Amino acid sequence: MNSLLEDLSGQTALVTGATSGIGEAVALRLAAAGATVVAVGRDAARGERVTAAIESAGGRADFVGADVSDLEDVRRVVDTAGPVDVLVNCAGLAVWGPTTGLAVADFDALFATNVRGPFYLVAGLAPAMAERGHGSIVNIGSMAGSVGLPGSAAYGATKAALESMTRAWATEYGPYGVRVNSVAPGPTYSRAGTREELDSYAPAIPLNRVADPSEIAELVVFLASSRASYATGGTFPVDGGRTAA
Repeated sequence: MNSLLEDLSGQTALVTGATSGIGEAVALRLAAAGATVVAVGRDAARGERVTAAIESAGGRADFVGADVSDLEDVRRVVDTAGPVDVLVNCAGLAVWGPTTGLAVADFDALFATNVRGPFYLVAGLAPAMAERGHGSIVNIGSMAGSVGLPGSAAYGATKAALESMTRAWATEYGPYGVRVNSVAPGPTYSRAGTREELDSYAPAIPLNRVADPSEIAELVVFLASSRASYATGGTFPVDGGRTAA
């Protein structure tokens, strides 16, 4: 199955948020590169659809139903997955709105999903990577982590925190052969909004269009592979030039 330049044969890749959008595209692309994929998500029906698509193409995949905002679920994922060579923290919650109108429950949910979940997944899986002397972690951030956007104060803060953790983890685990990077997408077609809503962002993007999830997945899989063997601690924008404008 693996006719791609990134060869992940024999490796296990765990992808959170793997049942839709960018996470699904990443799971499919990792499988195409030869990895055995552990797809993590909240929706069993969508999870089964993703694993079936991978297996029908000749790949290997398992689904683990879990909500990364729940620490017990995170611990169960770590225990269930076994040794993992690649971790992609893609599960995310996006709640936008005026600062004065953001409910405390929404604020807490944003940080539980986007910050605490990835933190404890890395805490649970990275030490074994370090013991084996290799591993790659890719965190899915957002251009909102570095660009001020109305209504994104809390959401953007979670993504900025994820980028900060990326840099810290790169220094913490780098001496043991584990690389940690972050990818910061711009507007991308997903379940988070209608196509018309997302297309409204296009005029502010130098490439004048919204991304397909597969375009984000290309960089994620590159960073996960040995082709990016000297890349760690970086945040790589995939936003059509939005942060450069």
